[in-house]
Amino acid sequence: MPVLHHHTASTASRFVRICFHEMDFAAELSEELPWEKRPEFLRINPAGTLPVLETDNGHALCGPHIIAEWLDESFGVFKRDRRLLAEDPFRRAEIRRLVEWFLIKFEQDVARPLVHERIVKLMKPSGSGDNAPDPKMLRTGRANIRQHMKYLSWLAGSRPWLAGERLSYADLAAAAALSVMDYLGEIDWNAFPQAKDWYQRLKSRPSFRPILADRIRNLPPVAHYADLDF
Repeated sequence: MPVLHHHTASTASRFVRICFHEMDFAAELSEELPWEKRPEFLRINPAGTLPVLETDNGHALCGPHIIAEWLDESFGVFKRDRRLLAEDPFRRAEIRRLVEWFLIKFEQDVARPLVHERIVKLMKPSGSGDNAPDPKMLRTGRANIRQHMKYLSWLAGSRPWLAGERLSYADLAAAAALSVMDYLGEIDWNAFPQAKDWYQRLKSRPSFRPILADRIRNLPPVAHYADLDF
């Protein structure tokens, strides 16, 4: 069986896991702590980044964009109206733009500072350096999240799905990003009702159930995290 090297708090890893469920693709999960830089993992992916899919025939697909494109090229054509990457080149471009927005820009502006300060530092050994969250980094991430939520609300309010008429990789990337922030209780959903309605639709999909069951060691989620009617 293929093996997906991932981390529970990794947006990119969650995105790929949701894609797998939507595409009915089965893979064994192997949790990796990328900051440990294990030699065995670096031999698979010298960049040391997640996620990485090891296929049955020995190939290592590194990174969410590569894995998602491979998944579409291998299985998407058989999904017809359930295909997550549109056939029209302009719609494909918009889907890719939004996937990049949430997996790269949102990651840089919001997820990286908040996840590092609130999760990674908690999981590192106590003697590995300063394990206390940096208030400046927390303020930066929290200020940025409001701007991203405004943009997401505009998308959710102006289109049936984020990239157009159908569910796509764009929705799954955005939902993966928000799920990590929601786990930490960093989103004021009442301030963004259109984004909340859209996210409720994603949370209700069967592909999201494993994400809602995720738990991070020594850090339980907020009370509403797994609640579909939050």
